[in-house]
Amino acid sequence: MNERIAKSVSKFLSLVLRHSPETIGIKLDENGWADVEELIIKCNKNGSQSQMTAELLDYVVENNDKKRFAFNDDKTRIRASQGHSISVELNLSETDPPEYLYHGTVGKFMESIQKEGLKKMSRQHVHLSKDKETAVTVGSRRGAPQILTVRSGSMHRDGFKFYLSENNVWLTDEVPAKYIEFRM
Repeated sequence: MNERIAKSVSKFLSLVLRHSPETIGIKLDENGWADVEELIIKCNKNGSQSQMTAELLDYVVENNDKKRFAFNDDKTRIRASQGHSISVELNLSETDPPEYLYHGTVGKFMESIQKEGLKKMSRQHVHLSKDKETAVTVGSRRGAPQILTVRSGSMHRDGFKFYLSENNVWLTDEVPAKYIEFRM
C-alpha cells in the first residue's frame, strides 16, 4: 500500500467523519456512523478521493497510527473514534482515569492555558494522552511540543468526568488550570 495515499485518505476521512460530512454529501447517524458503501460512492463521485475502495478503507482503519477510525462488526459502517467538531453521541462510559494524564501543545498556547486551563474549543472534548510519548507526538504536529501533566485523579475525585475512546484517547469536558502542572 502506498503510504502517501493512505495518509491522504486518513486526513480526508478525518475531515468527513469528524467535521464536515457535507463535503461529499453524506449524513452521519446520531452516533457518528456513515454507511461504508455510500462513503465510497460519494468519495469517488465527488472526485475527492477517486481511488477510494473498500480495501483502501480497511487498510487505513487497520493501520492508522492513532486508530482514528473504527468499523462496526460487519464493516458496513465506519466512524471516527473521537475528535468531532460536530455533535455525535459516541456512547462512551464514564471511566476512572489514572492519577496523571498528559496533554501536548505548543508554546503559543501556554499563556492562555495557564490562565484558563484546557478548553475543548470547537471539539466535543479535551483530549488527553496516557503517556508523555503520545503527548509529544500530538504536540509536535504544530511545532516544538510543550507537555502538560494533568492531575486527572484529583480532577476525578473533585467530580470531573472522564471517558476513554475506542482508540485509547482520554476525554473530558475541560481541565481547569489548577489541575495542570506547568513544567517548561
